[in-house]
Amino acid sequence: MARGKLRIYLGAAPGVGKTYAMLSEAHRRTERGTDCVVAYVEHHSRPRTEVLLHGLEQIRRREIGYRGTVFTELDVDAVLERRPAIALVDELAHTNVPGSRNTKRWQDVEELLDAGIDVISNINIQHLESLGNIVESITGVRQRETVPDEVVRRADEIELVDMSPQALRRRMAHGNIYKPDKVDAALSRYFRPGNLTALRELALLWVADRVDEYLQEYRSEHGVSRIWGSRERIVVGLTGGPEGRTLIRRAARLAEKGAGGEVLAVYVARSDGLSSASPRELTAQRTLVEELGGTFHHVVGEDVPASLLAFARGVNATQIVLGSSRRKAWQYVFGPGVGATTTRDSGPDLDVHIVTHEEAARGRGLPVARGARLGRARIVWAWLVGLAGPVLLSTLLTNIDTDLGLANDMLLYLSLTVAAALLGGLLPALASAALSSVVINWFFTPPIHRLTIADPRNILAIAIFALVAVAVASMVDLAARRTQQAARLRAESEILSFLAGSVLRGETALDALLERVRETFAMRSVALLERASDVEPWTLAGSVGPRPAGRPEDADVDMPIGDHMTLALTGRVLPAEDRRVLAAFATQAAVVLDRQRLLGEAEQARQYTEGDRIRTALMAAVSHDLRTPLAGIKASVTSLRSNDVDWSEEDEAELLAGIEHGADRLDHLVGNLLDISRLQTGTVTPLIREIDLDEVIPMALGGVPEDSVVLDIPEDLPVVSVDPGLLERAVANIVENAVKYSPAGERVLVSASAIADRVEVRVADRGPGVPDEAKGRIFAPFQRYGDTPRGAGVGLGLAVARGFTEAIGGTLEAEDTPGGGMTMVLTVRAAPGHTPKRPGRAATATSETS
Repeated sequence: MARGKLRIYLGAAPGVGKTYAMLSEAHRRTERGTDCVVAYVEHHSRPRTEVLLHGLEQIRRREIGYRGTVFTELDVDAVLERRPAIALVDELAHTNVPGSRNTKRWQDVEELLDAGIDVISNINIQHLESLGNIVESITGVRQRETVPDEVVRRADEIELVDMSPQALRRRMAHGNIYKPDKVDAALSRYFRPGNLTALRELALLWVADRVDEYLQEYRSEHGVSRIWGSRERIVVGLTGGPEGRTLIRRAARLAEKGAGGEVLAVYVARSDGLSSASPRELTAQRTLVEELGGTFHHVVGEDVPASLLAFARGVNATQIVLGSSRRKAWQYVFGPGVGATTTRDSGPDLDVHIVTHEEAARGRGLPVARGARLGRARIVWAWLVGLAGPVLLSTLLTNIDTDLGLANDMLLYLSLTVAAALLGGLLPALASAALSSVVINWFFTPPIHRLTIADPRNILAIAIFALVAVAVASMVDLAARRTQQAARLRAESEILSFLAGSVLRGETALDALLERVRETFAMRSVALLERASDVEPWTLAGSVGPRPAGRPEDADVDMPIGDHMTLALTGRVLPAEDRRVLAAFATQAAVVLDRQRLLGEAEQARQYTEGDRIRTALMAAVSHDLRTPLAGIKASVTSLRSNDVDWSEEDEAELLAGIEHGADRLDHLVGNLLDISRLQTGTVTPLIREIDLDEVIPMALGGVPEDSVVLDIPEDLPVVSVDPGLLERAVANIVENAVKYSPAGERVLVSASAIADRVEVRVADRGPGVPDEAKGRIFAPFQRYGDTPRGAGVGLGLAVARGFTEAIGGTLEAEDTPGGGMTMVLTVRAAPGHTPKRPGRAATATSETS
């Protein structure tokens, strides 16, 4: 059975018209004869949206009872039984009521898609899981209901429902989104112009990236190699030289001029051993481009201009930024250079910018990786110069009338021998010297066209020529080898310096180190393997790249590290001279792995230490704080059972009251100890449902003295999505703590207010307050502040309150009370689209507990 198709309407904020667009699409498809049903749509009492439901078949919803209230959710079974062609499912990020078939609505949608049913749904940009931190930094609201990005990216169609911030605020002011009594608060909080503009930009950029993925897939499937300039992508060609940072900054400025511009820095390394650039400089350039919002890429290729252009066309780039050549003028005799070649071959659809810099025309100096072996092209040219050169020169000299003389002829042939040595080393030069000696004897020494030599002086001249040619070739080759060795040692020292620096900086990222190995040696994949003993199988401790080797025998290169660890590389066979640097990398990889494990053990030891501290504090609490009420209960019971004293009714009542008070204290202390134990072990499971605050807050005040709290709960507060039991316990602990620290005669104020999609409960006292540096410590377990007597509790109340608050998706913070004291601010989520309806009463009621 084919999987159904998913169409998603994406919006920047509530009210942009996602549900309206979804229902309009359903009407269009129904008119065309498509079997389309409404599986779940919430119109939120918006008249225009509600009207669109008319004429569409609606699947019955599933009713679920939870804590005395009946809720309705999407009935997956009913939709599967009806089996329409298209099902409309609203609010993809919705969290289902406990007891539902799935935890999240997007999981319900996945079931429908797997059954072959097409689904049309919607979501706001703030509900994408990867954007949670960004949305929170913009709006101050952490979205608890999220959908994995991959679920949305897999959608067959994503349509953006866009609206300008000004139009959305006008729609809000006209009452088309929220009730009139909520409009002012919404406009001044979540729906501020800045918030809406930022969310709109997030939505536009996310959809643009998704469209770009579609475009890349289409170009790949249809073999499109020509660049389509749909978006400014700027490729920066890096050499690892000091000009790289200038090029990156220049490219970033070019990208800023076009909306959605993207910078891709690329370094092309030849696949002949070590990279031809300083790892330290490349690391700095990688950091810079990532700080500027770009990406860094490492490409392996023998032909730098061709590899650079292939990469640019592969990512559909529109511009390439290169630096002016650092070569001096005379060095251009060896070729036009990367910049000129790239410009010539770029074609009309790819612009190339040549950027000047301070290092231009100053000379390249000694390349860092000059020690890399000679490439095949240079060796071929060396043999051509050494063998074909003398033949061509002989043809030229024998066809001109000018007699240059034997000495000059020898110098010309000697220059070819030196050129062969410079290009390909000793062997081509020796072959050139031998061939040149024979050619000179045949064409230029009497008798002509014979290998015999009539004049003994010519014999001496040819012999000296051969000796000089061999000596010059040997010296040139030796100098080239020494230069290569010096360059290789310099490259190795740069790499070893990088490794030493990483040790000193305490870097512990094994994947980053293995990626450095892969890039340095131009490998396909790198794996760190280990085993417990010689007979145990190899296990993968870390890897980068596709298809890493599972055993040393499967790798192209393996570098043992001790007896039971090895670094396995796949991609090509490394020359022997590269293994010295590889050994340093392997040793560092083992050190990094050991450090990661030591850090894990240190964290585990810290947890054990924290557990020991809590157990020690618990023993102290049991030995003192719990025994104190037990002693009072024991004394009262002993007195009542005594036959020596005739207690009056008043005395008996007082002793019984003491027993009851001691039992209440024990119950409270044991309850907090059990709660902190549940929080420490992570066994607190909240049951979230929608409830009014005035059903929870009064119940939390039962443990404080009468007339000690002033309650100020507005009746127009929205319903909140919480676990009522956990919220009650949290508020009770906060209020009890505030009453304990309040001066005699001062009452604690408990108030609530709505801010955007949050509800704040504030508990303000007039106690001594807490300094700013101590506000974070008061929420730690077994903490008392100031001179609180030992019998006043074990210091768990606020720790339990914060733990329960975070468990239900809220926050608990401490602030100073204006005029002195401390205010605890408990923030929870408001239920979307729900407000209590209590006509006939004032908006705010103030009462005292009794």
